Amino acid sequence: MIKPLQGWKILVPRGGTWGNDVADAVNARGAFPIVAPLINFANPSPEDARILSASLERLQAGAYDWVVATSATAVDVLLSHGVTIPDSTLVAAVGETTAAGLGAGGYRVDFVPTHDNSAKGMLSEWVEARRGMPSLRVLWLRSEIAKPVVAQGLRRRGHQVDSVVAYRTVGVPVAESIRYDISHGRIRGILVTSGSVAGQIHGQFSPLPPEVKLAAIGPRTAKDARELGLRIDVIAQQRTVASLLDGLEWLALGGAMPATAAVDISELMEIERSHAESANGEDEHRADEGDEDDDARGDTDAQDAAKE
Repeated sequence: MIKPLQGWKILVPRGGTWGNDVADAVNARGAFPIVAPLINFANPSPEDARILSASLERLQAGAYDWVVATSATAVDVLLSHGVTIPDSTLVAAVGETTAAGLGAGGYRVDFVPTHDNSAKGMLSEWVEARRGMPSLRVLWLRSEIAKPVVAQGLRRRGHQVDSVVAYRTVGVPVAESIRYDISHGRIRGILVTSGSVAGQIHGQFSPLPPEVKLAAIGPRTAKDARELGLRIDVIAQQRTVASLLDGLEWLALGGAMPATAAVDISELMEIERSHAESANGEDEHRADEGDEDDDARGDTDAQDAAKE
């Protein structure tokens, strides 16, 4: 059986269990994985840590109807604080990886989006949150650089959201040998799995030679990468590692797209342009409604909770 990625070196930008699993998937495609974490996670600032501690106490006391985890790192935070989630509080997870982390940590999962493993997908499929009434009290555990998609979407529906920084995302310098291999095109593919990873690729490897292909996990990540000046060669049709590797296989085959392959970047750029035009109108309307003030109030709610 022909393996289009045979002989390719592919950079896997995160380590741990996730990195090992992805490395196995890369190996199965005939490629050679280079596991080189570009980001890691650190404790929040002292002030954010104080707010986090108070919010987790409130969580254990049953003050929230829902707690939202948008990454496996948020699960690590719950475990490190020894948090027990009461039966009265339901748990939402963005994506199968986060849900698996919750399960492995002994937490139940009450809702996972099935069609779109993103914050936007969560909001569109979350039936209880879409209703708007009764108003829900929600704890959102996030990175300090997370985009406020979840909080804004829930607040627009009339829910109360405590948006709490649970961890910081920090860059990790790679070995000089990896920089050399990328600059000389010896590493043929890089998996771009988040905007944070894109930032590190730009900061550590730019300018990239044309031989190095970038595969983005989704349109949002691709947009973040392009805003940094990176060239995204393919975007995964589904937010999975398999879809990312499908996209790289398509590139290796010179455009002979397999049945499950990723979407061509040119198609998605056109789609995003049309979406952006309609989104701009929505954003202007929402700004008139004072959503920016709502965001500020939500963060203040979390701070006030810490003071109680």
